[in-house]
Amino acid sequence: MSPVSAVVTWAGDEGTAVVEVSATGAAAAAVHAAVPELLADRVASRLSAQDATLWGDQHAPHVTDRLGWTDLHRTSRDLVGRVVALRDELRAEGLDRVVLAGMGGSSLAAEVVAGTFGAPLTVLDSTAPTQVARALEGDLRRTVLVVASRSGTTVETDSHHRAFVSAFRAAGLDPARHLVVVTKPGSPLAEQARSEGYRAVFTADPRMGGRFSALSAYGLVPSGLAGVDVGRLLDEAADVADFFGEDAEANPALVLGAALAGTRPLRDAVLLVEAGSGLYRFSDWVEQLIAESLGKDGRGLVPVVVGENAPELAAPGPHTLPVLLCPLTDDDVTAEVDEVADASAPTSHVAVSGEFTTSEDTAPAHGTEVTVAGSLGGMFLLWQHAVAVAGRMLGVNPFDQPDVEATKAATREFLGGMPSLEPPAFTDSGVEVRAPRSLLAGVDTVPDAVATLLGRLDPDHGYVAVLAYLDREGRAADLLRGVRDGLARRTGRPVTFGWGPRYLHSTGQLHKGGPPLGVYLMVTGGTAAHVSIPGRDFDFTELVTAQADADARVLTRLGRPVVRLHVDTPDALAWLTGSLARRST
Repeated sequence: MSPVSAVVTWAGDEGTAVVEVSATGAAAAAVHAAVPELLADRVASRLSAQDATLWGDQHAPHVTDRLGWTDLHRTSRDLVGRVVALRDELRAEGLDRVVLAGMGGSSLAAEVVAGTFGAPLTVLDSTAPTQVARALEGDLRRTVLVVASRSGTTVETDSHHRAFVSAFRAAGLDPARHLVVVTKPGSPLAEQARSEGYRAVFTADPRMGGRFSALSAYGLVPSGLAGVDVGRLLDEAADVADFFGEDAEANPALVLGAALAGTRPLRDAVLLVEAGSGLYRFSDWVEQLIAESLGKDGRGLVPVVVGENAPELAAPGPHTLPVLLCPLTDDDVTAEVDEVADASAPTSHVAVSGEFTTSEDTAPAHGTEVTVAGSLGGMFLLWQHAVAVAGRMLGVNPFDQPDVEATKAATREFLGGMPSLEPPAFTDSGVEVRAPRSLLAGVDTVPDAVATLLGRLDPDHGYVAVLAYLDREGRAADLLRGVRDGLARRTGRPVTFGWGPRYLHSTGQLHKGGPPLGVYLMVTGGTAAHVSIPGRDFDFTELVTAQADADARVLTRLGRPVVRLHVDTPDALAWLTGSLARRST
């Protein structure tokens, strides 16, 4: 037989896939090499049984209370009726505009769900004053604010909460009538909501972190109030949950986990390609799941959200793994394979073509890639299982985020009176440039500063992270639209793009705890809007500035190369974005 060209596996009834995973080239070889060991260790069944020892005895005490996500398709059922009843009640009173205040896992999944099913949901996960002001300028008489925070003390969400309470009162409205809370039992937020008589309090199962909470109250309440049939989402997850608990070579979660973490040498840049899946911004949710779960202890995978025409896809390198998020089709998934293994399995199925090999030289002409397709509920559960498996293979605890707190602590120091970062090294065309002196020695223009930063890239494993502390819904988003692809073409390396402070709850963990392979280009801006935060001695402008300052300081102290570019006018930002993709002359 010829060398292996593909592995295709799917879960569902005979002839009908609910989720489907395929792997070619080195990814298929990784599946062949890794899955037998995963089966021997009963990883799938132990994960579904919430066995905390899967990631090592040293992590078991922490992991024990982080595995509740594996059965949310069952335990979240009682939420459905409550959400529907509350939605009907709110709409009967004219409250049909839903705003969600939450960060990271407390908002990403709900945004994906609402967008996928076409339900209107305003997501407020930024401290950019113009973005906050825009949310506050909506019709408050029709607005219900969902405050989603596991701790109830997240600085961004607490600030949004305070601003809306003040705005409701200023509009002559009773804030309690317009407020719904999602949090963990016993949190300060839960106690405040009950004592002040908020419209509703939903307490989510505390046995999971935010990025694994898509099918909990964090994902279901906001999207359900916006109009999504969340019962359908749970049905989609239930359709595949039992399959992911099978110790079988056809288990799609094992196949995907092995493809992600089992290539040799490791393909540590994972290109997440939206290829017609129909799932709104699902790649952003996967980005957080991979980055925050696996980027720690100096190890990890770098998720890179790209389009189908991204420069990185033209000639993926030996350390790059393209993962295409595709639509489910009615095609017979075995039509193009020669041999079917385990065809009698009653639940999940696998098909392979040729013989497996671990030699890169024998990869098929179309190279190495992974494709993933499925219903939204099924995809949430698939990726969570796969990333948990990948964490075991990489030797990390996928359920903590040990390096996220560093920036939070530094932010508190800046807000408490610590002097801001050093003055700019120089200003060029309205752009202030800051970086460690050693990095900018002899440099006095923006193009040269950027070129110097990019010169620090590892040519084989390095990546560029663009970090924009700007309004992700305003003009800045339009101006920055082509920057990622431009830098990827310029450098020949993967380029990630994150909106601050939202990325601090996502790729921020990878930046600090993962392999020290990134170079960081931070873009900040001034604003004419000043939105106060009642009860605090800082406003949103000062908060977002402190968060950017804090992240730059933490990254620099860790030895990561950082150049910070600050613009105060749209014209300066337009000039900057036009120059970033051009090489210094």
